[in-house]
Amino acid sequence: MPNRRTPKRLKYLFPAMAALMLSASAAFGQDVGPQSQASREQVEKLVGLWKDHFAGADSLQQRRTAFKSLMETTPGPTRIQVRQVDADGIDAELMWPARLHHPIGERVILYIHGGGFSSGSIRTHSLLAGSLAKAASSDVLLIDYRLTPEYTYPAQINDALTAYRWLLDNGYRNDNVVVAGDGAGGNIAIETVLRQMQVGKALPAAVIALSPITDLAATGGSMTSNAESDPLVGKDWIETLRKAYLGRKSPTDPQASPLYADLTGFPPLLLQVGSGEVLLDDTLRLADKARRAGVDVTTEVWPGMPHQWQLFPSLLDDADRASQNIAEFAIRHFADKPQE
Repeated sequence: MPNRRTPKRLKYLFPAMAALMLSASAAFGQDVGPQSQASREQVEKLVGLWKDHFAGADSLQQRRTAFKSLMETTPGPTRIQVRQVDADGIDAELMWPARLHHPIGERVILYIHGGGFSSGSIRTHSLLAGSLAKAASSDVLLIDYRLTPEYTYPAQINDALTAYRWLLDNGYRNDNVVVAGDGAGGNIAIETVLRQMQVGKALPAAVIALSPITDLAATGGSMTSNAESDPLVGKDWIETLRKAYLGRKSPTDPQASPLYADLTGFPPLLLQVGSGEVLLDDTLRLADKARRAGVDVTTEVWPGMPHQWQLFPSLLDDADRASQNIAEFAIRHFADKPQE
């Protein structure tokens, strides 16, 4: 009887193929081109490095330490200026390009780091933040919000909202502010803006969410279909984060999981996600819902990219490409464009 099992090599291709079809049909994904062989080799190296640092890291604290250790192997940003700021009690760094005529205080990206609500810091995301500052000719406010398990929901969203309002109180016009984040930070970024909408306050020019956790109930089909192709995040880990972050709060509460929120009136939205991530459907379903609510959505599904690939421009050419797309999106939506 013939062997009908799927060959291993093809099994790993199916999630990527499905992702590309979904991005075209459900989310009208922007074409980022096929993955090159050089890119595959770079990703393989990064995943190996990630696995080395996270080996045996099962608890929130262990993974926090592992993430910190991993990111300490990456270089810091160059050709930027940095100022430590207190954003109404939120520790933050304000970054801007080290250029003679950069107009500090005009345009800004509020960046909310990822790390599963429980890890990450200014240091882990300073390279990405600095890259965005230069590419977008913009200030970047990178914040250290309170982390789980020491602080649970909604402390993280409250901190981000405080930082956003601090920007508005300190001279930045809302139409020159873009709110961005990755993973859990993408969740917080979206929820921060939803909070502003609920109270009828000034909204940012746009929102950028990179592989955001939009459904803490973890109901997306890619939680299962991409389980073998995602070496970094799994459904079990999402459920661990949910319990630590939300406690007894429902994971389908729209104030915690933006997939269940009313997105009518939401600002223009850029979403990036890797084709093999378990969080793929968190992105595609949010994109589809947002578009049906009339939101201007740009969705990029990147073949073969792992979770948080944008953090590693020193290792991945596609991290640079993704960051450039992020910067260009921000520039398009700033009311005051950078001078050529």
